[in-house]
Amino acid sequence: MNKNLNWQWMQLGAILLLLLAFGGCQSANSTKSQQALAATSRAIPVAVAAAVSQDMPVYLTGLGSVTAYNTVSVKSRVDGQLIQVNFREGQQVNKGDLLVLIDPRPFEVQLAQAQAQLFKDQASLRDAQLNYQRFKDLLQESGAMSQQQVDTQKSTADQFEGAVRADQASIDNAKLQIAYCHITAPVNGHIGLRLVDAGNIVHASDANPMLVITQLQPISVIFTLPEDSLPVVVQRMKQGTLAVDAFSRDDQTKLATGTLLTIDNQIDQTTGTDRLKAVFDNKDGVLFPNQFVNIRLLLDVRKNSTIVPSVAVQKGPQGNFVYVVKTDKTVEARTVTVALTQSNQSAIGSGLQVGEVVVIDGQDKLQNGAKVETRSGTGSPSASQSTTQPAKTAPTS
Repeated sequence: MNKNLNWQWMQLGAILLLLLAFGGCQSANSTKSQQALAATSRAIPVAVAAAVSQDMPVYLTGLGSVTAYNTVSVKSRVDGQLIQVNFREGQQVNKGDLLVLIDPRPFEVQLAQAQAQLFKDQASLRDAQLNYQRFKDLLQESGAMSQQQVDTQKSTADQFEGAVRADQASIDNAKLQIAYCHITAPVNGHIGLRLVDAGNIVHASDANPMLVITQLQPISVIFTLPEDSLPVVVQRMKQGTLAVDAFSRDDQTKLATGTLLTIDNQIDQTTGTDRLKAVFDNKDGVLFPNQFVNIRLLLDVRKNSTIVPSVAVQKGPQGNFVYVVKTDKTVEARTVTVALTQSNQSAIGSGLQVGEVVVIDGQDKLQNGAKVETRSGTGSPSASQSTTQPAKTAPTS
């Protein structure tokens, strides 16, 4: 009987243990369910921006090299000693400014000799002309002179006239050599480093110049574009002047704004590109010859486009979409078509209205219908207008 009683007590203890274990499991499951429910209802923090209506510029981009509008290597046209240098290295000079003086005295001596020879030959010419007139009168009045003597005297007078003309040419040449001794600036421009010093003998046959002048205002930029872009550029040029922006090498800082001047007359078959030339006034002097710049050629401006930050556009199986924040602080995954994309801006062709708020950060935590807690983002279109990148056509879904 004691054995049966002990057995019953053991069974009762086992049942109690099972009941306690079952109750603990139920409590744990309940706690997990409550935690899951709380997690589901918790708002997800995201950054947002509103879609705005503004103009979207359409650019073509290319890599360019700055070239001087004019480059002049100044050389001597006469032989002589360099006695005067009237410029400083790096100086801005104007057309006609005296830069270098070569010793003009040898040519002044030549000028004086030519003038003396002219004076002598002019006197001989006058005497020959007077004798010719006398001989001609004697032949006509009394026949004291023969026709041969008259003709010979006329030939002598003509020879002296030729000598006078040659003397005048020598004078003009000597004056020209003196003018060549005074070397002036042929264009407005910026002087580089001096390549010869005063006291040296310079020659017209010297291979190296005395100085180089580069015209920096205005200045030009040579850049390339793919040959497929040329037809639209030509068409736009017929309609008016095209604006060109030059940016720094990192493509972040705008350096200058100019206009497209011309397109080269042939395409490079090795690269499939053509060269174009743009002109900048460069009044602030930020562009220098041989400087590398990024060029943006403005083709068109799309008015009143619906603009959102490019980070708002996501790619999915059905195409491009954005998370739109609704008034109840939940998000809706909405399919959109992207008309243009440039740097951190996208122009939405359809699927989004101006003023609607889209998520620009935190999309990886979202799903359709999720509750969000919003904060303003830094990638709004208006904030990045000044650093727009070249526009390109985006594929539509």
